Amino acid sequence: MPFDGNDLPFPGSLPEFQKLFPDDSACAAYLEAIRWPNGFACSGCGVVAEPYRIKTRPHVLVCRACRKETRIMAGTVMQDSRTPLSVWFWAGYLVATQTPGMSAIQFQRQLGLKRYETAFQILHKLRAGMVRPDRDRIGGNPENHVEVDEVWVGGESHGKGRGVHDQTLVIAAVEVRRRKPKEGSKAIIRRNGRYAGRVRLEVVPDRSARSLVGFIQSAVEPGAQIVSDAWRSYGGLGELGYRHVPVTMAGNPAMAEDYLPIVHLVFSNLKTWLRGIHHGVSPQHLQAYLNEYAFRFNRRFYPFNSFRSLLGIGGQNAGPTYEGLYSGEWQHPRCSDRLMEGTRYD
Repeated sequence: MPFDGNDLPFPGSLPEFQKLFPDDSACAAYLEAIRWPNGFACSGCGVVAEPYRIKTRPHVLVCRACRKETRIMAGTVMQDSRTPLSVWFWAGYLVATQTPGMSAIQFQRQLGLKRYETAFQILHKLRAGMVRPDRDRIGGNPENHVEVDEVWVGGESHGKGRGVHDQTLVIAAVEVRRRKPKEGSKAIIRRNGRYAGRVRLEVVPDRSARSLVGFIQSAVEPGAQIVSDAWRSYGGLGELGYRHVPVTMAGNPAMAEDYLPIVHLVFSNLKTWLRGIHHGVSPQHLQAYLNEYAFRFNRRFYPFNSFRSLLGIGGQNAGPTYEGLYSGEWQHPRCSDRLMEGTRYD
């Protein structure tokens, strides 16, 4: 089935999905339209022309000028995979449209895969495709501000004394938007009409200025108003062009509810999601799960658009290999520090 690269459709329901993508050839045509919206261009000779197609290998395109073969899965999260394209597309649809997500075991059952390891790898490859390398920074609208805070994510520490054990530090930046009250409405507006816009989440090694401010510079537009606690590491934000509002919490929950309610709500939902859906995430893979959470959160008002977005983004990122996932050698580009292995989140 041919697709117009300038107006790619996306499936709005399961019957529509099955109609759009009945086989590998239809999936290949869709992926080709995403990767070459202006027509196939040979990477060898540069000629832009309709390629030869191999009926038994729909994922391979052959240049008519130089006969160079191009695999449309190369350079994507699907590269070097022996899994059929139709299975990848079904996997992408499940990940994009199942609002709370699913564990690898549930994923294996839904796809009818024989090996758990295959389901695990497909999920992680799709998570690698959830972050655009050139994604824009949040906080660009001067009418909104950005809440920033950190949280420890991890399991309980029994018998290890006081302090933080077996936990990983996560920082978040959340756009705060406001709902305009409807005329004549008597409904009670929660949190003064504030609600979360886009979110950015990242694992950081510590609470130093280098780690926390470095994240903010990569995630938040310069000039944005940032509300945070009064931790000293945030002290230099004003010199970097941000309108910084530090708030002294002094261990008072009411202060957090007044000044940082949205980012704390994001943290609460994140922990519930990790415990309820995945029942355990190792620090080694936590960044990938943060990427998935942010992907779902930022597209929560447009659930069916996520499928097209996931495949479009996935066409630009190379995912991890199975060996890399288990050896710890692969790290997402957004997570530059290797984390300890072996701890599971309860």
